[in-house]
Amino acid sequence: MQLQQLAYFVAVAETRHFTQAAEAVRVAQPSLSKQIRALETELGAPLFSRARGNVTLTAAGEALLPLARRILADAETARREVAELAGLRRGRVRLGATPSLCAGLLADVLARYHGDYPGVELRVEEGGSRDLVRDLARGQLDLALIILPLQSSDPALVTEEILRENLVVASVSDRARRSHMRIDELRGRPMVMFRRGYDVREATLAACRQAGFEPRFAVEGGEMDAVLRFVEAGLGIAVVPSMVLDNRPRLIGTPLVPGLRRTVALAHRKDVEPTRAAQAFRATLLTFLTDAARDGTLPAGIEALATSRIPSA
Repeated sequence: MQLQQLAYFVAVAETRHFTQAAEAVRVAQPSLSKQIRALETELGAPLFSRARGNVTLTAAGEALLPLARRILADAETARREVAELAGLRRGRVRLGATPSLCAGLLADVLARYHGDYPGVELRVEEGGSRDLVRDLARGQLDLALIILPLQSSDPALVTEEILRENLVVASVSDRARRSHMRIDELRGRPMVMFRRGYDVREATLAACRQAGFEPRFAVEGGEMDAVLRFVEAGLGIAVVPSMVLDNRPRLIGTPLVPGLRRTVALAHRKDVEPTRAAQAFRATLLTFLTDAARDGTLPAGIEALATSRIPSA
């Protein structure tokens, strides 16, 4: 089994068309077909069904696809790691992060890292923890900032708790500011709710149900920026991470009683050692949190958990 064959297989699986796949990988279509047949012969099973001109994956193809993607991603990571060791002063960090972190402190961390390592390519994937964990398992990310705890069905990951953040009720700032709000006071209030897959959505639903009621949605299905804009427009209130209200003067955040908090961790696959570029990012992140905690510049509602550690690249 060759990496080239796996790359051809993935291309056909994604396009469901042999000619288009050949164009995507820049090879003649007969050569691609020949390599696919050789791969099927070696594996002892057909990977595609070609009935009536429609190309679909067989059961064997469905089983191979996630493994092939992961193998190809790991091979690319290996190439880049060797290039770093060869002293080429380049590399890549593929980082996943939740929307609240992308809208909050992550930009400052990335700016510091880019200043220290300008030759390293940075790729950021924004999404909910479930999506980020899946992408880590597939080898599509090197590191991810996710919400704990992990589910029992999640792949084996190494997690490092780095901060804890409060969830607050966001509302328009012309309302009277309150010191706190009880969970049961959300009963019957119109709420702006995140799309499925957001960790904040699940935390909000769980807290409301524990208090004995189902929340009433005025709007449902938004991303972070959309939810905040809908609240600003007066469509309802929303439970959000406190850090996202920085630079949102039209919104106020009211703490909940009992408090809702969540823990953010830096995660990577257990079976793959992070590249030197990824290790350097970890060191930069921990140093940034340590400095911000010392200087009192962390966003409101954030507690750094990594300030006692000595970062090491």
